[in-house]
Formats: sequence, C-alpha cells, structure tokens
Amino acid sequence: MRHFGHIPSAKRAGLFHREPAAFTADSPAHTLATALGATLYSPATRPRLADAVRKQAARGVVSMVLCLEDSISDADVEAGEDNLVQEFADLAAGGTDVPLLFIRVREPGQITDLANRLGETIRLLSGFVLPKFTENRGRAFLEALVEAERTSGRRLFAMPVLESPELLHLETRVETLAGIAALTGEYRDRVLALRLGVTDFCSAYGLRRSPEMTAYDVKVVAHVISDVVNVLGRADGTGFTITGPVWEYFRPGERMFKPQLRRSPFLEGRAEDLRTALIEHDLDGLLREIELDRTNGLLGKTCIHPTHVVPVHALSVVSHEEWSDAQDILRPERGGGGVLRSAYTNKMNEVKPHRAWAERILLRAEVFGVAKEDVGFVELLTAGLAG
Repeated sequence: MRHFGHIPSAKRAGLFHREPAAFTADSPAHTLATALGATLYSPATRPRLADAVRKQAARGVVSMVLCLEDSISDADVEAGEDNLVQEFADLAAGGTDVPLLFIRVREPGQITDLANRLGETIRLLSGFVLPKFTENRGRAFLEALVEAERTSGRRLFAMPVLESPELLHLETRVETLAGIAALTGEYRDRVLALRLGVTDFCSAYGLRRSPEMTAYDVKVVAHVISDVVNVLGRADGTGFTITGPVWEYFRPGERMFKPQLRRSPFLEGRAEDLRTALIEHDLDGLLREIELDRTNGLLGKTCIHPTHVVPVHALSVVSHEEWSDAQDILRPERGGGGVLRSAYTNKMNEVKPHRAWAERILLRAEVFGVAKEDVGFVELLTAGLAG
C-alpha cells in the first residue's frame, strides 16, 4: 500500500519532493497508526462487499472498517457476520492487495467467533474496532482480542471508539479518561489508535451540526475532544494516535453562511471549478474541520463517504515548509537546544519545545509524503480526484 498510489507515477513525481513510502499490514504499529488516513466505514451487510473493498483500494483508500454495530439493524447482525465470512473468502481468492481491514463488533464474543469462522482468511484482517469503550466495558474486548491472536497466530490491533456518555458528561469525565488511559496503557502494544464517536456525543444533547459547522463549533463536543487529547494524546510516550470525528455528508440545501474556502488558492487553471464542486457538495466545511483536527492533535478521520477520502489525504501531506522546519529542528547538532530562524525566514524554530512536533511531522512525511515547494493542497486534491 502507498498513499496516492492510485496516481500514475509520473504525475506523482511532479507533486512530491519526497514521495509517500510503501507500507504493508505487517509494518510497525507507529507507521500504521499514522498511515490510517481516511478510514472508510461500510456496513458489513453490504452485498458484493469484496468488490466494493477492491474498488475503494483502487481509488486510494488504505483503511476500511466493516461495521456490525450502529450502521446495521439489530436484526441484521447474524446476516452481517455471515456476509463477512463469505466476502473475506472472496477477497482471499482474488489475490489482490486490500486496504487495512477492521471489523467493528458489538460484543466481545464476536471477536473470537469471527476469528474462528474466518479461518485462514483472517490474514486479511488487521483488527477490530471496539465500540463505546470504557475501562469497565473495554477489558472484555481486549481479552477477546488477545485470545483471537493466540488462536489465529495473526497480529491483531484494537481501535477503541470513545463515545460513551460517561466520557461526555462532565461529572464522570475525569474518572472515565483515567480508566481508559490505564487500560489502554496495559494493552499498549495492541491499541493502534483511538477513534472519537462525535455523533454519539451530539446525540446525548439532541444536537447535529450542519455542513457549515465543524465539531469544534459544538462547544460541548470541542471540550471533550480537548480533554481526550489532554489525557490520551500526549507526546511523552504515553499517548496514542487519536483520529478525527466523522464528517456527516449532506446534500446541499440553502446555504446560510458564505463558503469557507478562500478563492485565491483556486485562481489558476480549472481550480475554480474544483472550488465550486467542493462548495456544492458541502466539502468546504470538511476541509476546515480536517485542518482543525490536525491543529488540535488529531490525525486521520472516520469517513462514511468515498468523496471524503481524497480531501483527508491531500491535507495530510506534509508541506515543504513543515518538512524543512522539522529537518532543521532535528539536526544532530541542535541537540543542545537553542533558537533558529526557519529556512523560510518567516518564523522562529525553538529546538527543544518544537522537537515532539518535528518528530510527528517526519513520521507523517514518511507515509503521506512531502509536497514540492510550489505544490499546495489544491494540486493534491485535483490529482487525487483525477486518479
């Protein structure tokens, strides 16, 4: 797998100062956690699911969740499990590369049951998504994951979803976060990333953000995100990759606020057409939320529609300026600290305070690449959409 691998090599060479590196499902956990990118969800009951997985992989998707939980009705769970077993056999027979695949379960017993039923096709599975994760509820899921690893001989990762009312409510949040930190720390080697269930947070208060608003405009949600990053996203070795919340897609209605995409980056060539298309599909709000995700310490994003994938990946590419700053900060001779002017002569780089940031930038650069000096997100978006 490689981000932007669906783009012809000649076109890719024109976009990147350093191209995204290839990785596999067996790559180190820190690489995979960074590389998740836009994780596309699909109901496990979907007919011809194997074909859909192959189709999305050819379009640049590198991680998918096949969902047995909220995306299907209670009555369809058994059918969803049967469909997964059948479709994994189809994928295995196809002999083609697949994205990182995860199954979102409802109960711990489904983990061991599915691991047994998948048989040798479990080699295509990277792990399980664990819903409504808390210390009390999560242990049984993680114990089941360990058992599935033991019986299958396959490395399997957990991606807990943080979406419970105990985490949302102010009076129980601190205790809940501490419990989650303790449990995930105990199983650190098996926790690939933590996912945020913002839709569940909103539902607890009867809220739903419009396409003109981001999760960060919903203050009760923004405060939870902040606290999750505070406790679980630290750069001191105790933190985890935390992925951005889902963007709920809406077909355009009457727009109350003016578009959030500035016109100036889109002025050349046919880029104005791209800007118009993004606004018409309410993706200008998505672009803003992706930027806010990254600013607030989140990486990657839960996605429910294929059109969201390329914007997430385009805005995950490291700019040449970011890469230049990170390289300067991490030079061996800078080990003693100090302050230096950036190579772009527009900012101060303070070596010790900016070191953790620089390390994260270089890890992201490894899997998403570094754009050429004159390449911005418009060019990356255009190339990604064209394929």
